[in-house]
Amino acid sequence: MPTRPSWCIPANEYRRERWRNQFGWTREIVRMRREAGRDRPAAGEEDWDWRLSIAEIESDAPFSAFPGVDRELVLLSGNGLRLCFDDGEAVELHPPHDKLRFAGERTVTGELIDGPTHDFNLMWRRGRVRAELWHRPLVGPMVLFAEPGQSWAVHLLAGQAHFADGSGLAPLQAGDTAILAAGEDRLRHVLEGGGEVLLVRVGEA
Repeated sequence: MPTRPSWCIPANEYRRERWRNQFGWTREIVRMRREAGRDRPAAGEEDWDWRLSIAEIESDAPFSAFPGVDRELVLLSGNGLRLCFDDGEAVELHPPHDKLRFAGERTVTGELIDGPTHDFNLMWRRGRVRAELWHRPLVGPMVLFAEPGQSWAVHLLAGQAHFADGSGLAPLQAGDTAILAAGEDRLRHVLEGGGEVLLVRVGEA
């Protein structure tokens, strides 16, 4: 389990597991626990404050319920996903990277529009932390500042990238993720390359 504040996770190290409700599969990227103002990898299956994963949706299926959790879903690949909530709301996610934020306790079924999809899944404990997510092009250098108590996750959607700040972090290939977790001190990283990224920032609630 990493103890350093920043590290890279190759896509081939993501852990594949069943959904909580057993109706599908997900590849867990990381689960993090906030302790003493710093985010660290969580030891237990449910002992996390925020979590990143990639859902593999191969057929229409109800989503697992996560009471007390907020989540944001981003279409990574496939021809689209329709989210049908039990209150009658229906939202379609279309290529290239439509996204939706919703409460984890809402009852929702995912319906495939035209074939299987892979979907990036950000989840965080409401009241414990707050999270924001952006989709951005990567053209040249991108400077990321993590204020004390903040963390960033960088998921490389396409292309190649490396950290040009003497941090010693491994280069990123498409599908890899970097975790940049500050403690009491401000953290600065410079990402260079070409492609597209999902950026996640997590801070105090």
